[in-house]
Amino acid sequence: MLFPTGLFAIFFAVVFGVHWLLVRRAPRLVLPFLLLANFVFYAAFSLVFCIALLAVGLWTWGIGRGVADGHGRGLLWLGVGGVLAWLGWFKYAGFLLRETSPIGVALGLPPLPMPEILLPVGISFYVFQAISYMVDVHRGDARAEASPLKVLVYLTFFPHLAAGPIVRAAQFLPQLATPPDRSRIPVVMGCLLILGGLAKKMLLANELATGLVDPVFRDPGGFGAGDILLACYGYTIQIWLDFSGYSDMAIGLAALLGYHFPRNFAQPFRALTLSDFWRRWHISLSTWLRDYLFKPLGGSRGSEARTRRNLLVTMLLGGIWHGAAWTFVIWGALHGLALVVERALGGRAVPTTAAGRVLRWAITFHIVVAAFVLFRAPDLATVAALGEGLVAAAPDAAWTPRLLAIMALGLGLHFVPPDLRQRLESALRPLPVPLLGLVFGLVMLAIILAAPEGVAPFIYFQF
Repeated sequence: MLFPTGLFAIFFAVVFGVHWLLVRRAPRLVLPFLLLANFVFYAAFSLVFCIALLAVGLWTWGIGRGVADGHGRGLLWLGVGGVLAWLGWFKYAGFLLRETSPIGVALGLPPLPMPEILLPVGISFYVFQAISYMVDVHRGDARAEASPLKVLVYLTFFPHLAAGPIVRAAQFLPQLATPPDRSRIPVVMGCLLILGGLAKKMLLANELATGLVDPVFRDPGGFGAGDILLACYGYTIQIWLDFSGYSDMAIGLAALLGYHFPRNFAQPFRALTLSDFWRRWHISLSTWLRDYLFKPLGGSRGSEARTRRNLLVTMLLGGIWHGAAWTFVIWGALHGLALVVERALGGRAVPTTAAGRVLRWAITFHIVVAAFVLFRAPDLATVAALGEGLVAAAPDAAWTPRLLAIMALGLGLHFVPPDLRQRLESALRPLPVPLLGLVFGLVMLAIILAAPEGVAPFIYFQF
């Protein structure tokens, strides 16, 4: 069930109305109703995987109870290993079989079977949240829930189930302790986030994808160097529009139900260093990797060599988390190496003048663009074909002034005042409710009328 569809609009309208009715008249039914709504939402993708999601939730709850009862680190390792094995089967078994089968054949063994494995939507996100719960309980940052209900609602909450943000157990579970306050619904903020996310996805990201990025990456040999170069820039801007648009909508939808999610993007393409980029890009993942992987590995507490090793391992595993392909492995390794080099230079290579800041921005941005080519390409052969096309003499045929304008807008949004949404919220909040509803309704209608037909899935649904 995709957010920018009429079906989801009906679903959310029903959930919103019943949810707040129950908050007022039957608070004890709020969480059971939310859990039902979550599984109805997920069943639109796969009814079978609903059962699997329920099993992961019960496993996570049971491990949390055992850890809290004093069974300690061994049980925690079992719990984390169990959900990682679940993720590993669906996400990496096919890749490992494809890569190892030729080795076995070369040794005289029969070819390995290649089962068709369907990837459950959102599996990478709910597995990381399950790990968050078990580890937070072990650390004492979250309380082990006596009943599985809150843990299940936390893992399956539909606004962020399919593609994040990754919300920590310690952040979200306390919000389920009492029903949300009807008088404190941030309606204006939620609607602005939802409308902004819709515009990013439907008007901008989809246009870049269908008009430039998808055709070029599908057949690099059919396009000239200019098209290929613009497609590389275009995908970098497209994935930000697409993913931040989803995150904005998820945060806005949760807010309308009375729950707070942390922001997931903070104008990442204005970063002057790669480390600053990762403080701004997919914040819920980067902070998760920092707190649950980088720091447990030793972080920056040891020698400089160990710190660099920890950076490389963290980013490499971050790449593997995104997908089972050599392109993702190299993407993660490239970011890790760039962070190590950046740390070694310590900002000494570029002066801190205005021109130096522009140069630092350009270097950082182009490292990100180059890495995203690996992220988008289906295989290394496509990456090689894109590289060959950059020096070929084929004519350009794909780019248009409209696509250039969308790219300029997508990049330019990173340099507007960071508090622009808060300013709009302050300006709109005093308006009478009927007028506010009319304004939001007209904007929604304008987005729908201006958007192309059909809605492509969000990019991060594949992860």
